[in-house]
Amino acid sequence: MATYSADYLKRLLSAVERFEEVFERWMETQVESDHVQSHGMYPTVWTKEGQDQATVRTRELDVAEAAGAAERAVAVTGAKIAVAGVGVIDPIASWALMSAPRALVAPQDVRTTAARVRGRLSAMIDDAEAASEFATPGFAPSAFHEVIWSAAAAHWTTHQYRVAVREASEALTVHWKERLGRNDVTDTSFWQQTLSVGDPGPGKPKLVWPGPAEDQTAKSMRGGLAPLAGALNNLATGLNLTVRNVATHTRDELTEQEGMERLAAYSYFARLLDQCEIRRAEETEGT
Repeated sequence: MATYSADYLKRLLSAVERFEEVFERWMETQVESDHVQSHGMYPTVWTKEGQDQATVRTRELDVAEAAGAAERAVAVTGAKIAVAGVGVIDPIASWALMSAPRALVAPQDVRTTAARVRGRLSAMIDDAEAASEFATPGFAPSAFHEVIWSAAAAHWTTHQYRVAVREASEALTVHWKERLGRNDVTDTSFWQQTLSVGDPGPGKPKLVWPGPAEDQTAKSMRGGLAPLAGALNNLATGLNLTVRNVATHTRDELTEQEGMERLAAYSYFARLLDQCEIRRAEETEGT
């Protein structure tokens, strides 16, 4: 997959390695904890007693600078993580939040993410170097919706395109189920109830395309979202069935182009959903 040049990917790799180096130097000045020890209420790092504050501050600035350069590598490789109640975040970009109450990430999250990014970049560099110099430039899958690409990236970079599409589909459903608090229904029922016409019921919020009720564009979008969700859900179901069949998977893997087209459909749907308004029963009753 030669979406990016090998030189560019190598620069990203160097940026991540630089970040790891200065991050560990800064960690030498810190007490390291994790979410279990902090009970989710306290920071996961804090400055050790007796440290020279000027040294600590200098090392913090080094990490901040290196993180700024390494963030692009996270976006390219899709190595973000999901945090319950928050969504998808980049642990490298969020390293400073470890010092805050209710820290979203711990040092091990940052280290694991950096290692994952290095592994994926190495695979992408190998692909880029092996590609023909006359190959048509590829479309950048890292530009897809972050929920879609974060779920697909690990499988995409190892050429498991069918699994990547399946994981992206499931991730989108899980994302919206968690956001709307709807883990009480199957995936198909969830989309049917969430995108259907009519008012939301108790505990059953709806996603509604914004705009005046009489606006023709808004009407068309509202009428089209439910069938689109149904079609994509059926596609995901079919992918699940075929992926689980080892013989079929071996014989009929998706090509990169086929996988890209399917991911693009889910990414488009994800962006449409982001533009929708969340309507809940209590909001309807109060109007």
